[in-house]
Amino acid sequence: MAKSVKAKAAAHETNFFGDVCAFFDKAASFTKHPQGLLNQIKTCNSVYRFQFPIRKANGSIEVIDAWRVEHSHHKLPTKGGIRYSEMVNEDEVMALAALMTYKCAIVNVGFGGAKGGVRINPKNYTVGELENITRRYTSELIKKNFIGPGIDVPAPDYGTGEREMSWIVDTYATFNPGSLDASACVTGKPISQSGINGRREATGRGVFFATRECVSVPEDMKKLGLTPGIEGKKVIVQGLGNVGFYSAKFIHEAGGIIVGLCEYEGSIYNPKGLDVEKVFEHRKKTGSILGYKGATKEFKNSALGLEQECDILVPAALENQITAENIKRIKAKIIAEGANGPTTPQAAEYFVKNGGIIIPDAYCNAGGVTVSYFEWLKNLSHVAFGRMDKRYEENQNRTLVDTIEKATGVKLTDDQRKAIVKGPDELELVNSGLEESMVRSYHEIREIRMQNKKIDSLRTAAFVGAIDKIAVSYMNLGIFP
Repeated sequence: MAKSVKAKAAAHETNFFGDVCAFFDKAASFTKHPQGLLNQIKTCNSVYRFQFPIRKANGSIEVIDAWRVEHSHHKLPTKGGIRYSEMVNEDEVMALAALMTYKCAIVNVGFGGAKGGVRINPKNYTVGELENITRRYTSELIKKNFIGPGIDVPAPDYGTGEREMSWIVDTYATFNPGSLDASACVTGKPISQSGINGRREATGRGVFFATRECVSVPEDMKKLGLTPGIEGKKVIVQGLGNVGFYSAKFIHEAGGIIVGLCEYEGSIYNPKGLDVEKVFEHRKKTGSILGYKGATKEFKNSALGLEQECDILVPAALENQITAENIKRIKAKIIAEGANGPTTPQAAEYFVKNGGIIIPDAYCNAGGVTVSYFEWLKNLSHVAFGRMDKRYEENQNRTLVDTIEKATGVKLTDDQRKAIVKGPDELELVNSGLEESMVRSYHEIREIRMQNKKIDSLRTAAFVGAIDKIAVSYMNLGIFP
């Protein structure tokens, strides 16, 4: 089995890191930083590739390939998810680490970029075997000082989730007894293990905020022949994992029409709209989105689902989904990149030249790392957001309402009073902080593009902003005078 997995991974070797560097180089041409500094920003500082054995339930021994890449140390700790996939390779992990650096800079989160990968298909292992793999992976990172609250902080990614993060934090705490900040060594943990409310849906919610901001600009929508606002927009979403599901859910709740959904087993489409939660339940019961009665079309070739009529396409699965081969058949006017690297440079160039807007991954899917930042802060402060001031704010608001009612003689209804008096809880504060980060960052990116007419896309503008911020950090550190 190990040989077949390695053969599959080799067959899927990419130049994903090269694509990210190409985006970087294009943006760097619009800056005035010295080439040496640009080279330092672009380079992966630390690439740790290692192997370790595990004993499987049947008694056999398997050697696992794994990576951890720290791209940039201009800010510490570095930050990035851990991906479990049989397609993981060094190029992919380097590319995702680099994207994390730029992503954090774009949304003003104080981390350097990192990424981890373990070359396995989680479906081929028991829960016990996955726990052994996760704990051994963590111990290998600890040995080389590649994990810690102030060093490198992993998070969930494709193939991992809250369960794996619990195993990581427990392993780290075991190796570091008495460490007060041990829970801050990883984010994306369950609430019971010092996680934070809103982390699970954060990336999808961030995709929604990014899309909403893009379509809210009348000037930009006029060029596309669309009306401002998300209401009534026809949307196709690829992927029904956390990112895709919550992206679709929040877009639908805001008035968007989810006309298409794509998964690896196929795609479904209905120009009048699909009920995302019903499709999700159908897939849980049957193992496939195909056969859903609310669809008017279905395709066993999942890629065909991307090519159907829509206003907005949200690729929220894996990289290299929109390529030079299929971009001419994409009918969307906006691509909101919920996944990392779903659009190749050639496809992106064609789409933008033909008047489309791409909301770039380095910004669009930054909701996860933004809320991970909040979780990290919560773990370091050892207190939940809202716990200290919720009741104080409610008492202040109640006093204010009482004063207004006495002065005006007007009594509020119970519902009105509750809505005004209520103090924010952790989830509300997290969502508010995420919205602020995504809204402010979108308009920062758009402003960079508007100020320089030679910048042709939001992606280039986002990279320009990121490069400038990282360059300032390095220069302030004294590395470059």
